[in-house]
Amino acid sequence: MTSTLILCLDAPMQSWGVSSRFDRRDTAREPTKSGIVGLLASALGVARDDDDRVQELATLSMGVRVDREGELERDFHTVSNVPNTKGGARATVVSERFYLSGALFLVVLEGADEEVRGLYRALRRPRWPLFLGRKAFPPGTPVVHPDESRAVQDGHVDDVLEGHPWLETRPARLRRARERLDAGTPLHLRTVRDTVPMFVGAELCHDHPISFSAQRRHGTRAVRVGHVPLTAPMLPRQPAATSKSEQVGTA
Repeated sequence: MTSTLILCLDAPMQSWGVSSRFDRRDTAREPTKSGIVGLLASALGVARDDDDRVQELATLSMGVRVDREGELERDFHTVSNVPNTKGGARATVVSERFYLSGALFLVVLEGADEEVRGLYRALRRPRWPLFLGRKAFPPGTPVVHPDESRAVQDGHVDDVLEGHPWLETRPARLRRARERLDAGTPLHLRTVRDTVPMFVGAELCHDHPISFSAQRRHGTRAVRVGHVPLTAPMLPRQPAATSKSEQVGTA
């Protein structure tokens, strides 16, 4: 039997590199398979050179729903005393680093029920610190719900992406979404899901982890990019109206 594990990735900053080089560290606009496997490996305490376990984790089917796109930001880092190609004077190198600010993602993993529940327990009590793409970017909220029945569910990735409540918590965005839905304006959330290479419209991503050792290796992964409708039942319930007497604490 298979189950799905539901993750909420919410933090001031996240970075999901796909083709970074020494002086330029990029980020995808959503979590990568490599980044999520790295998150799971940290929770489990998997060693970097344990290629077999890394590849086992990479077999989990994954889907991402972008509940808040976030802003693409850039900063600069300087590295001093970098030797030049002639072995002479050492230079200072300025590197560009990109990250997502204010992004919010629903990540769904599907696999054998026993494996999924083991991952849930590890994420609740991780062996090593968790981070969202870079060690400087820890999660801003718990990655999984404290109630296991809400974090581990029956069904498939697509079912969760299409029906799970919207993770948004910002009042202004919630209010605007309700207003637009009440006015009959359709709203959609972007999704990226694992698929097979022969699927019509499939795209290839070079983010399937093979090894996290010093000589990192990645393979390609086929994904399909799409959208799911954001519907009124997916919005959080509005808090009940409070009377003036309740506001001041009088009977």
